[in-house]
Amino acid sequence: MKRIEVLHYLSIASLIALIFLLLAWEGWLAPIKPGGSALILKVLPLLLPLFGILRGKRYTYQWSSMLILLYFMEGAVRAWSDHGLSAYLAMGEVVLTVIFFFSTIYYAQALGRIQAR
Repeated sequence: MKRIEVLHYLSIASLIALIFLLLAWEGWLAPIKPGGSALILKVLPLLLPLFGILRGKRYTYQWSSMLILLYFMEGAVRAWSDHGLSAYLAMGEVVLTVIFFFSTIYYAQALGRIQAR
């Protein structure tokens, strides 16, 4: 498997895993309010780049690498301030955002080199 394919699939996997993590976290694992909260809506912006990431569109990879930094910040703050399961879920969010960030920027760079030929 080529490096660019690995980056593409790593981006897809980390984005989908992040979506499911956030849904589970705010839905039933450790919501801020018992029974779930409106914070579950924070998943919606992650759905915007999903189809572009699945199709390998370079522009989507570029802007979504900036969008994901908001989720990194939220995860870092909640990993520091929350306790128990919520802190561990926040650490998982940080890990997934870092994987997504680096795989998207390197994918966009590699795709740009291929397109420039």
